[in-house]
Amino acid sequence: MAHTTTVEHVTVIATESLSKRFPRVTALDRLSVDITPGVTGLVGANGAGKSTLIKILLGLSPASEGRAAVLGLDVATEGSAIRESVGYMPEHDCLPPDVSATEFVVHMARMSGLPPSAARERTADTLRHVGLYEERYRPIGGYSTGMKQRVKLAQALVHDPKLVLLDEPTNGLDPVGRDDMLGLIRRIHTDFGISVLVTSHLLGELERTCDHVVVIDGGKLLRSSSTSDFTQATASLAVEVTDTDEHPDGTAALRAALGRAGLTASPARRGADG
Repeated sequence: MAHTTTVEHVTVIATESLSKRFPRVTALDRLSVDITPGVTGLVGANGAGKSTLIKILLGLSPASEGRAAVLGLDVATEGSAIRESVGYMPEHDCLPPDVSATEFVVHMARMSGLPPSAARERTADTLRHVGLYEERYRPIGGYSTGMKQRVKLAQALVHDPKLVLLDEPTNGLDPVGRDDMLGLIRRIHTDFGISVLVTSHLLGELERTCDHVVVIDGGKLLRSSSTSDFTQATASLAVEVTDTDEHPDGTAALRAALGRAGLTASPARRGADG
């Protein structure tokens, strides 16, 4: 990547009493938070409201009430301007299988307003940064999960944004792939000055990557603090339990093990989305 971007705003994201209600559930409940430049982790169980918040911040979904601004722009009235300055990596696989990474990222760069020559140059730089340069002409359908995640990251970066929103970027990756992705995310800010909001339901991986951590549950703010303050004071831990043949009821097995250690567990509240 050839350019360095510096965010001059005191806050890159600000929400005030932000709520989003659906017919059967409240996804965000009077959420007020300020996010400053750097790498910020947004952590919460699946259903905590993370993806709903990102859609509102991009101007893709209207809030039910409250206000939000991204890079000083009002999400309710300046969504197009926000999307010009912000990169977005969606959680789910949305990649066309029959085109190469180069073709896809160039296309996304052109959609972001870059002229053809600049789009090709930026695509080459960005694919090199995410480690896909040697594989850039292969059809995406033949890529591994980790490579597909890198393509999604590249298209979020190709137009040189001031801020990127990364929704569960380590989903589906093995431990080595997770570490590689987290390293890439950290370098987005340290090498290029781009601010990052990264979501996850795994607190541990955000603690290793982020300057600041915001925790939400059931659409409500539980805590917002620097990573160092958070790790020193944390008295609870969110975990995801997977059933196995040996322990078909993984939650019960975890509760029993914690009970023997004098600890307790409670289920996370679920909302409308991740």
